Amino acid sequence: MCAKMAFQHQAGTAMECLSIPITLHKEPGVDHEGAEVLKCGFKIGGGIDQDFRKSPQGYTDYGIYVTEVHDGSPAAKSGLRMHDKILQCNGYDFTMVTHKKAVDYIRKHPVLNLLVARKGVTST
Repeated sequence: MCAKMAFQHQAGTAMECLSIPITLHKEPGVDHEGAEVLKCGFKIGGGIDQDFRKSPQGYTDYGIYVTEVHDGSPAAKSGLRMHDKILQCNGYDFTMVTHKKAVDYIRKHPVLNLLVARKGVTST
């Protein structure tokens, strides 16, 4: 992917965008070890502890981004898209969070009330 999909945004500062609310209900599944888990169907990248200059997607800041959405998954059904920037999850600020903290937070909640920014969407 290319840098044009990324935001030009400094973490912790205001950005002009439309915040898009997305509610994602995880579905039961089985992980690679055979254990039952709740699956959301997306992957993230980024975080304040990551070097965004090494991002294969070309992101230009330390935000948490959706890097993959699986077809037919709860994420896809909820409207989440690749390259969405997660601003909040269940009211928790994701603009100044480490990658591990974001992953852990997403994993522990069966329902994710996300607030995302989408490149190019600044009004309805």
